[in-house]
Amino acid sequence: MNLKQLSEKLGLSQTTVSRALGGYPEVKAATRERVHQAALAYNYKPSRRATSLATGRSMAIGHVIPLSSNHEMVNPVFADFIAGASEVYATAGYDMLVSVVSDTDELRTYRDLAGKGTVDGVIVHAPVPQDTRIKVLHDLGLPFVVHGRAEPQAIEYSYVDINNYGAFTTATHMLLDLGHERIGLLNGTKGVDYADQRERAYCETLAARGFAPAPDLITNNEMTEHAGYDGAKRLLSAANPPTAFLASSVVIALGVHRALAELGLKLGRDISVVCHDDALSYIGNGGETPLFTGTRSSVRAAGRRCAELLLDRIASPTAPHTQEVWDVTLHIGQSTGPAPRHTAAQVTSAHDA
Repeated sequence: MNLKQLSEKLGLSQTTVSRALGGYPEVKAATRERVHQAALAYNYKPSRRATSLATGRSMAIGHVIPLSSNHEMVNPVFADFIAGASEVYATAGYDMLVSVVSDTDELRTYRDLAGKGTVDGVIVHAPVPQDTRIKVLHDLGLPFVVHGRAEPQAIEYSYVDINNYGAFTTATHMLLDLGHERIGLLNGTKGVDYADQRERAYCETLAARGFAPAPDLITNNEMTEHAGYDGAKRLLSAANPPTAFLASSVVIALGVHRALAELGLKLGRDISVVCHDDALSYIGNGGETPLFTGTRSSVRAAGRRCAELLLDRIASPTAPHTQEVWDVTLHIGQSTGPAPRHTAAQVTSAHDA
């Protein structure tokens, strides 16, 4: 059945049917429900081209990825986010357009997308403080939602974030309570909001407990297994190594685990690890008892929610903005235990053995 046939059966115009299926608020709720039920009954699948012609929309959502961050395309965190968002796009009849561009072309790409009407909205990834993308998109009038927050901003905007500061405050307190005084932080890229929030929480919690944060115990890198492995090996080879690590991702924590195995150190006994667990679909954190103790929040669920908010903004661009900060839950795994009494010499001898 095509749009014209469905419209005739309902006694409505094709434009009204398209707008009802697209969730336009100006279509009465009862009409929207009637159209949706008829579409289900007749197994009607809207043609994106027909919907675009009827509504004036492109029926596409944009994701712009700078070349300096194109590792995100294969990052399991990004992949899970996109998987969650795609579920919402597909249900609403939207396509997804991913543009990989040079860093200097990112803002121009947003202007081109808006000027040509290529997409109806975009999701902004990896926000930074005073993020210029937010003002540009606001001025363009292109609907957008931010995954994360970019503070401070004079412009109101919609976002979905987790309580990064609270998560790493809790994690740092836990390790201190276990007697760890030398705690390494294997963090994401410096200057990105989530990483800055986590480092601030770590430093301020240490200071509040009477421990001076040590810059030599902090690393900033991509959230990859290799970064966790290299960072752990380097810090554990120091004269005064840490007895515990905070890792910004379970992916980084896997690298730490590999480094410990090479050094002959046992996870949870010789070295404790607490990570942030994005509940990734393809990288599990153990079974009933997690391998890693971690603060947990599903990035796939965040992708779904960002997509839902963006479609809401496309339908109602003048509606109040929605700003959500999700709390995280702490799950105890096998990677944490009381601080050991080993010395730097013992770590070195274990490595030599």
